[in-house]
Amino acid sequence: MGRKVKVSGPQGKMEMECHPLITVGMRDDNKVVSVENAQPDDRKAKQLHGTMRALIANMVEGVSKGFERKLEIFGTGYNVKEQGGKLVFQIGFCHTVELKIPAGLKVNIDVPATRGNDVPARFSIQGSDKCVLGQFAANVRSIRPPEPYKGKGIRYADEHVRRKAGKAFASGA
Repeated sequence: MGRKVKVSGPQGKMEMECHPLITVGMRDDNKVVSVENAQPDDRKAKQLHGTMRALIANMVEGVSKGFERKLEIFGTGYNVKEQGGKLVFQIGFCHTVELKIPAGLKVNIDVPATRGNDVPARFSIQGSDKCVLGQFAANVRSIRPPEPYKGKGIRYADEHVRRKAGKAFASGA
């Protein structure tokens, strides 16, 4: 019924099914995308209007510029490498952890291993689909989230970890 929104650009092609309450069209010689709400008084239609507008804006930005998420790994001896379409982590477990990289995403490893407690391992994930990129980054972070005492673990590059003081021992007599 023509309810699909298709976007293409230098980073690839994306398409999405549009909700029946929302009308999407082009104006001004295909330069402006218009998202219109057929029932402006309906609460669900208002919510869908904003959601569809944001999703279409993310699609347009994704196929034109793309998205990137940077992550860091803190902890002595922790490292990351890419092998055969998978990310392989050694992060303090007795085994390595492997995550399959979803189609359409690209991983760049800047610093493969940590150096002491000060220089973290750094890598970035790039792709055109913001939802897939964000979910994969969250899955990577959930392997070993940063802990509040020493700050070890996987975190986003712009994330600040609130640190706690350790146990205070009283001088016993």
